[in-house]
Formats: sequence, structure tokens, C-alpha cells
Amino acid sequence: MGYPVKVQVIRRKNSQQWFINFPAAVAQAMEFERGETVEWIIEDKSQLVLRRLHTPPSALKKNGGNSRPFQRHLG
Repeated sequence: MGYPVKVQVIRRKNSQQWFINFPAAVAQAMEFERGETVEWIIEDKSQLVLRRLHTPPSALKKNGGNSRPFQRHLG
């Protein structure tokens, strides 16, 4: 599911600032922290990749290298 947003620009006498805001739902789902540093990578002219420099640990536990989450079997 995508979240359309508009690119915003503030033009000043000698500079410009460009803004792309995250919808709150995206920021919350990603568990961003205030003041967190991220890095933009230009993949191509249609894709920007936002990379976290310090990724928080996953809420899902790994199960001996198995990519599927732990499943409890009721016997």
C-alpha cells in the first residue's frame, strides 16, 4: 500500500529547502525516533531509498536461522 505525499519547497533569497513528510502511520510502523539520523540513497530517477544508520532490533525472534517466526504446536 502506498502513501501519496507532495514534495514541498521553501525558497529563500540564496537557498532552497525541500521537504517530503512521512505520514504518521508510516513513521509509527517504522518506529522512528525523534532526531534519528537516516540516509537517502538515489537508486534511480524514480526511486529513493531511505536507509537507517542504526536499525532497532526486530520484534520477531529468529528460530535457529529459520526465517519463519516461532510457531507453538499444541499437542
